[in-house]
Amino acid sequence: MAINKPFQAYQNNAVNTATGGELTLMLYNGCLKFIKHAQKDIQDKNMEAKNTNIQKAQAIIQELMLTLDQEVDISQQILPLYDYMYHRLMEANIKNDVAILEEIQGFVVEFRDTWKQVIQKTRQMQYTQGEHV
Repeated sequence: MAINKPFQAYQNNAVNTATGGELTLMLYNGCLKFIKHAQKDIQDKNMEAKNTNIQKAQAIIQELMLTLDQEVDISQQILPLYDYMYHRLMEANIKNDVAILEEIQGFVVEFRDTWKQVIQKTRQMQYTQGEHV
């Protein structure tokens, strides 16, 4: 148990010092982790763990929905996709359907990779602007 404390402290520090963009990236990665666990749980016929992991993925999607800035035009396009993903996760949970989880995993990977590019470009712009000051 004592071995985990430094790692927990590191994780807490990473979350507490992360920018909004980095937190969103962490949410996408967490969602992917829970979807992958749920896929394995279905294969292993561990329905209790599958249910828990899918519900955790759904909670992350809900958080992403709640944190969308509705004043930004793209949010109006993203919200229905998040809603679709949330309901498909519910369906995957009811039907024990790995194919649905794979579909949602693909969406989350696309969102995560796009978000990662946005963060990189933003950092690049900030660095470039900092050089000229």
